[in-house]
Amino acid sequence: MTKKNLKFLLDFEKPIVELEHKLEELREIDAGDIDLSSDIQALSARIAELRHSIYGSLTRWQRVQIARHPLRPYTYDYIGALTEGFIELHGDRCFGDDPAIVSGFATLKGTRYGYQDRTILIVGHQKGRDTKQRRYRRFGMPNPEGYRKARRLMELATKFKKPIICLLDTPGAYPGMDAEERGQAEAIARNLFVMSRLQVPIIVVVIGEGASGGALGIGIGDQMLMLENAWYSVISPESCSSILWRSWDHKEEAARALKLIATDLTEVGIVDHIIQEPLGGAHHDPNITYDYVGQAICDSMKKLDKISLEDLLKERLSRLDRIGEYSNEVQ
Repeated sequence: MTKKNLKFLLDFEKPIVELEHKLEELREIDAGDIDLSSDIQALSARIAELRHSIYGSLTRWQRVQIARHPLRPYTYDYIGALTEGFIELHGDRCFGDDPAIVSGFATLKGTRYGYQDRTILIVGHQKGRDTKQRRYRRFGMPNPEGYRKARRLMELATKFKKPIICLLDTPGAYPGMDAEERGQAEAIARNLFVMSRLQVPIIVVVIGEGASGGALGIGIGDQMLMLENAWYSVISPESCSSILWRSWDHKEEAARALKLIATDLTEVGIVDHIIQEPLGGAHHDPNITYDYVGQAICDSMKKLDKISLEDLLKERLSRLDRIGEYSNEVQ
């Protein structure tokens, strides 16, 4: 693990790092006259076993922590890896531009994944890497003009019959007074209405955090894909804990109750496909993550290409109607 990664070490990863330090010490000694090859091999096997044990049984709260990891790939990273010729477009033509949401047209490099190179519109949240960028982009929390920009460009994509890919990664819509004054709730609601009727295929990918209406505002589509360490919920665990227990101390319990990870959401029919991540999370090997995401997007494209426009819209509305279904029949 590099020094940069150590800076952002999560609590449950500490046992792995401690053993890795011991392994480094053994290798330094082994470089001298003492043969420690058998000890090095045994400790390496122990580290691999521990890594699989920890990352193979993560709690919901631990996955939330991984989804928020500062080194995790963001929207611009996926754009750079999966597309070429990206042209970013700005502004909602009403108030201004919102850097928390980036959007533009690009060519999807589909031939790498058994599909075709194809012009698409890509829309996604962008958090920022350093303090200056995070403040500029408000940690990926959009203002109303961000949603209106996204809607304007989605309607433009529909005009030219270009598929839409949405990448979700936000802790929520921006809660500031300015955002409310400019119609935050209306902007999100309008996007839900418009996206449910856009006459092009829409693929949604949850790449990190998917919190509340902040994510839902660009989250209506025909296929919902989700990275295995991402989360998607009506509220964050901390906010849920604050409301129910008047404290953030119960955030782990709240995460369990919310059932916000990919496996939970697949069981209730919200998520269509879980995208595998490298062991330890997407940030441990971004290039592999890009390939997994690119393959999943292209596989979904193939499915949607076979569906007529009329059936596509019917199924989109039908899948929305099915969300929240339950039965009160006594078994």
